[in-house]
Amino acid sequence: MNKFLSPTRATGPLVIALLTLLTACGKSAPPTAAVAPPQVGVYQVEPQRQTITTELPGRTGARLIAEIRPQVGGIVQRRLFEEGAQVKAGQVLYQLDPASFQAAHASAQAGVAKAEATVGAARVTAQRNAELVKIDAISRQLNDDSQAQLQLAQADLAVARAAMDASRINLDRTRIVAPISGRIALSSVTAGALVTANQVMALTTVQQLDPLVVDVLQSSGELLRLKQELASGTLKRNSEAPIRLLLEDGSAYPHVGQLQFSSVSVNPSTGAVTLRALIPNPDGLLMPGMYVRALLETGVAENALLVPQRGITRTPTGEASALIVGADGKVERRTLKVGRAIADRWQVTEGLQAGEQVIIEGLQNVKVGTLVQVKATPVAAAAASGSGSGAAAITAPALAAAR
Repeated sequence: MNKFLSPTRATGPLVIALLTLLTACGKSAPPTAAVAPPQVGVYQVEPQRQTITTELPGRTGARLIAEIRPQVGGIVQRRLFEEGAQVKAGQVLYQLDPASFQAAHASAQAGVAKAEATVGAARVTAQRNAELVKIDAISRQLNDDSQAQLQLAQADLAVARAAMDASRINLDRTRIVAPISGRIALSSVTAGALVTANQVMALTTVQQLDPLVVDVLQSSGELLRLKQELASGTLKRNSEAPIRLLLEDGSAYPHVGQLQFSSVSVNPSTGAVTLRALIPNPDGLLMPGMYVRALLETGVAENALLVPQRGITRTPTGEASALIVGADGKVERRTLKVGRAIADRWQVTEGLQAGEQVIIEGLQNVKVGTLVQVKATPVAAAAASGSGSGAAAITAPALAAAR
């Protein structure tokens, strides 16, 4: 037998392999599944009435402060108040030794009595001489002198009475009284101390703490923008101007205050304007000098458009933009103009219309022109409820899927 295979036997397996390959290639590939549009969470923009609240730093202070100083000199006999207590206007705080002032007042009273006697004698003489001059019993010169003596005696009486009043006032001032009602501070003197009239060191201080004042600072730029919005009608003025406080520990103060006035000049070193508010303090919780955050309701925007902040992006130049779902279900980019931040939302002033849908979830999965499927998300309702500004809550309507 020939040791080489015949051509027929050598090519047989190769032919079978080729036929198998051609048969496999002839079969059609299975159809691929259609890719579903990506889902995105949207917030539908709707105009609503929004109270605009500004948070400003401030310090509390006493509405009235009276530093108690003696108006006459003397030795302190008694202190007639409890330190830290509530005192009333007119209440006696200190009693000075009145002995020397009592003596001076008694002397002034005696001077008045002497002057009154002199006036009485001068009046009798003047009246008698007035009758005698009519019958030419005395000269006119003598009558004129007696009338002048009466007037001089009356003037001396007026001086004596004024001196008596001054001595009585000084005697009364030995009883040092509270000029206002409020809480009294520590006393700087004790019984036996020598005090002098109008001394530099105050004996104590009385502060009226209910109501309290709060001085807050607002930048002149923010105040200017607020005035422009009020003038243009974008905001409506809140006539009541309520103000709420956040304490140093972050808790809310339970009583609502009222804005009183704003200063008429800008501090050149800080560029800020001082606003003063009056805050009730019936519980004595607030003390002068405390740092607080004031929530001031500056106005009301009747048709504000608010968008969750995570739906707004910024370009490297700082320009704001958002991705929205167009009427055809495709993603569009809008350049926006935003105003103030309200809780976790931006107030959009230009670039959006009521009813448009802003993408706030799934931004990383889409780009401009992508066909998307929208879904309702509770994020918008949560964002609205966190404003804390007293505005009406904003809820996202149920959204139909866009095809």
